[in-house]
Parts: sequence; C-alpha cells; structure tokens
Amino acid sequence: MHKPLLVTDFLDRARKHYGDDEAVVATTGERFTYDELGERADRFAAALQDRGIEKGDRVAVLDPNTHYHLAAAYGTMQAGAIHTPLNYRLTPDDFSYMLEDAGVDAIYADSEYADRIDPIRDEVPTETFITNDVDAVEGGAWDAFDDVLEAAGTEYDRPEMSEDEIVTINYTSGTTGDPKGVCRTHRAETLHAYLIATHQEISDDDVYLWTLPMFHVNGWGHIYAITGMGAKHVCTRGVDAGDVFEAVRAEDVSYLCGAPTVLNMLIDYYGEHDPETTGANDVRIATAGSAPPEATIRTVEDEFGWYLKHVYGATETGPLITTSDARRKFDDDDSDRFAIKKRQGLGYLGTEVRVVDEDGTDVARDDASIGEIVVRGNQVMEKYWNKPEETEEAFTDRVEGYYHTGDLAVVDENGMISIQDRKKDIIISGGENISSIELEDTLFDHPEVSDVAVVPAPSEEWGETPKAFVVPANGDPDDPSVTTDELVEFTRDNLAGYKAVREVEFVEELPTTATGKVQKYELRQEEWEDEDRMVGQG
Repeated sequence: MHKPLLVTDFLDRARKHYGDDEAVVATTGERFTYDELGERADRFAAALQDRGIEKGDRVAVLDPNTHYHLAAAYGTMQAGAIHTPLNYRLTPDDFSYMLEDAGVDAIYADSEYADRIDPIRDEVPTETFITNDVDAVEGGAWDAFDDVLEAAGTEYDRPEMSEDEIVTINYTSGTTGDPKGVCRTHRAETLHAYLIATHQEISDDDVYLWTLPMFHVNGWGHIYAITGMGAKHVCTRGVDAGDVFEAVRAEDVSYLCGAPTVLNMLIDYYGEHDPETTGANDVRIATAGSAPPEATIRTVEDEFGWYLKHVYGATETGPLITTSDARRKFDDDDSDRFAIKKRQGLGYLGTEVRVVDEDGTDVARDDASIGEIVVRGNQVMEKYWNKPEETEEAFTDRVEGYYHTGDLAVVDENGMISIQDRKKDIIISGGENISSIELEDTLFDHPEVSDVAVVPAPSEEWGETPKAFVVPANGDPDDPSVTTDELVEFTRDNLAGYKAVREVEFVEELPTTATGKVQKYELRQEEWEDEDRMVGQG
C-alpha cells in the first residue's frame, strides 16, 4: 500500500506515543512535553490562518536554536505553508533579497535579530511580523509570540497535503551569485529524516543538544528525526564551549553535531578548564564541513570519550549523503580509524554517490584519480526556487539526473570518498559557506584596490579562512595605499561578519592565463603546499 510521506507525521507520532514525556528544554529554562509543544504548534498554525496565511504561502523563521523555532516550524507546516528558515548571521540586504525572492508573507524573528528586519519592512511583501519579546525590539510594530498563541486558540484547518509538494525552502549562502532557494518536498524531508535516524542511530532515549543551527537545512533534518523518534531537544542560543560541556553533564546529552571549528572550541576549553565531558549517557558527535585533522578526532574520542561520526553533504542534498562511520573497516581501539574517519566516506542507504570525470565516467578506485562528486537519492532537492536554468545545470552538467556538488574527490578500494578540492570558489570557514566571488566584488568597491583574488587559507581555528591577494591602486605592494586592517574592516562593514576577509597579502600582480583569467589554483596551491589536502583540515 502507499501512505503519503508528510513531515507533519513526526510531531503527530511524538504526541501520540510520548505526549507526557519531556520534549524540549528551552533556553529560558522552561520545559515542554510533546503535548505542550504540539499545542504551541497548533496555536501558531491557527494564528497564521487567522492572519490570512494559506496553503503554499511562505513563512520565514529567523531564530537561533530555541523552542520558538520548533513551534513556529511545525505550526507553519501544519497550516500547509512553506517553512523558510533564515540564517540569522546575515545582513538586512541579504534578508531583503530572500524575503522578496520567496515572496514571504509572514515572519517570526527572534528579538535579538528583529532589528535586521525593521530597516527593510517597506521593501518586502511580508505583512505579518512576530517576535518573542516586543519590548526588546525598536522600530515597527511587532506581535508578541506568546500573546499571539494565547489569542489564537488551538483550532485550525490542516489542509490536505501531498508528499510531492514543497514544504521548506532553504537558502544557500550565495556562493555563486545571489542565494538560491533550495526547494524540498515532504517526501524528501521525510526520507532524509529516516536516513539520519538510521545512520546517526537516533533513539527515543536520546538527548540532543542543538549546537548545529536549525536554519542549516532544518538542522540537518534533526527537527524532524529527533521529534519523530520521541527524543529530547536541548535548545541553545549559540555555541559557548563552557555551556556545551555543562549542558552535556547537566542534561545527560547523548548526541550533538558541530563543524570542526566547534570541535576546536571544545578542545581549547577542555585544555584550559578540564570539565566533565559526559553525564549519565555516552556521547556521540557528528561533524561535517572541512575534514577534521586526526589530532582533533583523537582528542574528541580518546580524551572526551565521545564517538565521532564524520558526515558530508550540501543544502541541495538534504544535506547528508555520506558517512565515515563504517565500523567493519576499523577497530574502535585502532589508531588507523582516524584516517578513515577523516574521509567523507560511504553513501547513505538508498543514496547513489559517484565520483566522475569530465566525461561522466566513474574514476578508478585508486585513491588518486580525481573527479566531481555527483549524487542521486530521495533526499536530494526538488529544484531551486524560481531558477529553472540553474536547476537544469545542477542536474545535467556531467551526468544526467544527478545533482552535481562541485566538490572534487578521490575514491578508495572500499568506495569511500575523500574530498581533495572544490570546483566552485567556496570557502568553508567554521562550517559556513563564504563566496570568494562576493568578497572580491566587495573589495573591488574599495577605491584603493586595483585587482584582487580571494582564496581559502589554512586556519587552525576555522579549518580555512578567506585570504585576499590584493594589487593596490598605487601599484606598490611594499608601500600600499591601504592597510590590511582597513580592508578587513571594509569587508566587515559591507558583509555579514563571518564573511569578512581575515588575511591580506599585497602583490604586484595576480597570476593569469593568456586570456587574462586569474589562476586561483596557483594561489590556493601556494597557501596549501604544506597541507595534506587543498581544503581546510586545521
């Protein structure tokens, strides 16, 4: 028989079987059962419908990892609207583009970030503005979340939904031009949640700590999987190493996720303060982004006593499509396991991950032949929002019907992939994607910059960090007409803080081809010549 796969089933199941069990530990200190979380979602759905939100309308959520985000996300989806989470680290101009592009009708914004929406209220189609703390927000009129819930009641009309309908739009970081809205269906989200429940070994007695942003592809699908399994969410308002260790101990956390930069923060804190690293439960942690160095994995596993899983993917792919957690390939007490855990690994169940050359032919499993990673699976996106040409290109470049990641990798004899470089000009710093093109465009606007190229440079803290090679306007790299600090501040003033250039090297000229195209590969090679890979590994 066929049963439609709908993301609303996850909270429905939790309410049915775990209604009296604790569901959420809020950043405010409040605790909610699944019945209580479900009621808040019902009330948010009713409030949206009271304000004219209909099936298919877009509702944005701009929020760190709080209980408000969970209630707003499920309330939006229960009303048949499309959940559109936003990266809270962006600028008003970024938000203006996304809200306009998606045609967002309503937004919930945490009070700490609502001031980034106020300057653009008149520029976007959004008419409903809700926040958690009205008194903390200056500017235009906002409705108070809890007052909205109380007034709405619990009755709403859940429309008939199809598994092939779009349920969420997740915006990319704009690494190749304007950000693209990744459209994901009920079916894709559901099957991805099933996959991470399996590969990340999620069970109903898990206690999950939200160090991974919920806006990142719906928290890598954990807003669904943790909920559907009846496990517990422990919310945060950002990553503070001391708070993480305290939460792990006090709440008996068993599972968390974090980019390699988060691992480094925890290791640094551990070295200085020697905190307890576990509570009553064993701890496992998933990391993605740039591959962590072996020393990092060794500290996490041998000193923290945690079990590390290295996973890989992209916003367009769910995100998760591979895992290094192949335990038949290593022994838990064998130091050789670190080399395996650094790899992006094997494809998830039902996921076809290939590494192909320019002709679309699979490269040899010799751990040396480089090709592009392409993937086909039920968790891969439906399309880019209102971008048919970009959608077609993403699925047809080298191999028809596969999503092309732009990541270049090798494959070993077991079929485990290992990324070597990136086809696109993307810098992954602390788990965030940064466009070198966007940084170059910004720096070109500075009157004292004649020419510039931005590449990733190795960083022990962030894995990799943006470095700019700048030809100064006066042509003298030894006595440039602008300082490094001035250029760093210029990018910080014009972009989200995490996108700012961190290093600047003044040069007389940039390496170019005969046709004048800058050869970034030479610059990257220069920066990474002492590293094992040309992607950040600390």
